[in-house]
Amino acid sequence: MKTIVLKFGGTSVGTINKIKTVAKIIADYKKKKFRVIVVSSAMSGVTNELVKKSKAISKNFSNAEYDVLVSSGEQVACSLIAGRLIHLGYKARSWLAWQIPILTHGEHKNSRIYDVNKKKIFSYLKNGGVPIVTGFQGINEYERVSTIGRGGSDASAILLAKFFKAQRCIIYTDVEGVYTTDPNKLSKAKKIKEISYEEMLEMASLGAKVMQPASIQDARLNRINIEVKSSYVKKSGTLITKRKNIINNRIITGISSTHNDAKVSLIGVKDKPGVAASIFKPLSKNSINVDMVVQNISANGRETDLTFTIKAEDLKKTQKIIKTNKNIKFRKLLLKKDVSKISIIGVGMVTTPGVTFRMFQTLAKKKINIQVISTSEIKISVLIDKKNIKKALIALHKEFKLDN
Repeated sequence: MKTIVLKFGGTSVGTINKIKTVAKIIADYKKKKFRVIVVSSAMSGVTNELVKKSKAISKNFSNAEYDVLVSSGEQVACSLIAGRLIHLGYKARSWLAWQIPILTHGEHKNSRIYDVNKKKIFSYLKNGGVPIVTGFQGINEYERVSTIGRGGSDASAILLAKFFKAQRCIIYTDVEGVYTTDPNKLSKAKKIKEISYEEMLEMASLGAKVMQPASIQDARLNRINIEVKSSYVKKSGTLITKRKNIINNRIITGISSTHNDAKVSLIGVKDKPGVAASIFKPLSKNSINVDMVVQNISANGRETDLTFTIKAEDLKKTQKIIKTNKNIKFRKLLLKKDVSKISIIGVGMVTTPGVTFRMFQTLAKKKINIQVISTSEIKISVLIDKKNIKKALIALHKEFKLDN
């Protein structure tokens, strides 16, 4: 009998009626003679409410107690799913991560799963049961509950699929799969039937919210095939798999965009070894994520202009850190909000010349100025004014024939 892992996101278990629908989906797999392991997120909105409560109690709420608090949301959802399956006549029970146990290491709020004790769950599956496992959490070496980052239920499902050698891991959500771009931003966005781990990782890192990037990386490293599909409609979803499993003639698979970036430019920085590290080290220590970086050396070789992007909400903090940094000297600090990053992603660009030219020409025809450029083997990202993001999306989507 084959094992399958089903993961349900917060929107899929957001109401009692939705939980009843989830129970029917699980029952359908049981009728097909699968051994089913279920992983659930908290009901939509619950985790945010718990976080608000922690902030109301203390501005410096304990990280260890934070994990205990926010992990309770999954416990509620799993109990309700199990209760509904029992009502339908199935053998089911909720499993908290520490009861299995799922073992983690690392800091509270951002741990990683490194092992799963299979014995209890395997025995329960063998006896016909459906384990409903709390996602997003585990137990650390001090026997304390630890969480693995927001969106971590995906990682829970993928690691369970690995340890139980599941045939498939299916991520149920509120969309029908992964799209060529955000369908809320562009109505002509098309569902992608198959996408490589590498492309999905780039899309998730660049703004696509279907899956957490760390979870995709876990799937890639462990070669776990993932299907993303809707819990509301009975349609095939998107398969995330390795490149050689995909037959695809497209050069570009998808387009991602962000909406909350800011640009920071240091003009006239003294050009010497270690200057970039002196700038970025304090930002890293303050958990400010630096994205695109461009450096221009002056003609005399003594100065450099350094430009990088961050999240807009980190702009004031970044400004303060740079101005109080005694290890760097510069002539001018320029800050710019209301910028957005748009990226084209596709393994096809590796073997196709002219992709960069086509992207830049398309934006130029729409009179869209490019401020910063960043590239990788399968991605080209540019920074543009936020007001032009919709125009750029439409033009690039059409240029690379993603409308078809």
